[in-house]
Amino acid sequence: MSDRSAVARRLRRYLLYPAEAAAIHLLYHVIAVLPVDWASALGGWLGRGIGPWLPFSRRALTNLRRALPDLPDSRHREILQGMWDNLGRVMAEHPHLEHLWNDQAQGRIEVVGAEHLPRPAEGRHQPCLMFSGHLANWELLPIGASRYGLTLTSIYRRPNNPLIQDLMTAGRRAGQGRLVPKGRDGARAIVAALAEGGTVAMLVDQKMNDGIPVAFFGRPAMTAPAVAQLALKFRCPVLPTRTERLGGARFRLTVLPPIPLPDSGNRAADIRTLMTQVNGLLESWIRERPDQWLWLHKRWPD
Repeated sequence: MSDRSAVARRLRRYLLYPAEAAAIHLLYHVIAVLPVDWASALGGWLGRGIGPWLPFSRRALTNLRRALPDLPDSRHREILQGMWDNLGRVMAEHPHLEHLWNDQAQGRIEVVGAEHLPRPAEGRHQPCLMFSGHLANWELLPIGASRYGLTLTSIYRRPNNPLIQDLMTAGRRAGQGRLVPKGRDGARAIVAALAEGGTVAMLVDQKMNDGIPVAFFGRPAMTAPAVAQLALKFRCPVLPTRTERLGGARFRLTVLPPIPLPDSGNRAADIRTLMTQVNGLLESWIRERPDQWLWLHKRWPD
C-alpha cells in the first residue's frame, strides 16, 4: 500500500501537477487579455456548462435541499446553476481584480457603509476585524479595504498544486497588503497584525473540524471561533462585510456597523454568542442571494 501511495505522489508531482499547471496558466493568460466583461461572461458560460456535471456538484445540491427545504427542487437546480455561473465568473475575474477597482469611478463597484471602517487615530489605525463568506466575488473585499487606507492582513489557503500558487496570489496582491497562508504561521501573523493596529480580513463560512458547533440554517455547523476569540482578546471592532454581484462584473460592497461585543464574564459563552451572530448574518445574506454562495463546502457534520 505504501508503494502505491509513493507512486501516486510521484505521478501527481511529475505528471499531473505540471500538466494541470500548464493548462491553467494558458487559460489564465488568455482570460487576462480579454476585456473584463468578456472574461466574466466567458467564465460564467464555462461554469454553467461544466460545473453541474462534476461529481461534487451532488454535494451542493444536497446542501441546498437540506438548508432550504421549503423550495421546490426546480428552484434548487436553478440556484445550483447560478452558483456555477458565479464561481466561473470569480475565477475568470481573478486576473482583473485591479482593473475592477480601477473602474470603480465608472460604477463598476458600489461601496456602502465605508464610514464604518476604522480611521487613523494618533498616527495609527485601531485594530479591526472584517469577516465575510464566499459570496459573489469575495476576492474584492480585502482589496477594497486597502483602497481606504487600511493596513490589511488576510489569510489564503495554499493550492494543492504548488505550481499554480503564483497565479493564485498574483491577483490577490493587487494593492491588498499582506497575505499569510492558513495555518500556525498565519495565526501568529494575524495576532501580530492586530497588536500593531492593523486590519484583518477573514472568510468564516467553511467547516472547521475542531471548531465549535454553532447553528447555521437551523443545524449545528462546526464553526471556526477565531473571529470571536481575537475580537474579545483585543476588544476591537468586528465589521460584517458583504459582497453582492449586481449583474455581470458589477458589484456592491457593504460594510455594516460593528457587532457589539458580549461581555458576560464567561469567555466561552461570549465566543459562542458572537459566532452565533456571525453565522446568523451570513445565513441572512445567503438566503437573499443563494445563487451567489459556494454551496460546495462540507459545511455540516452529516
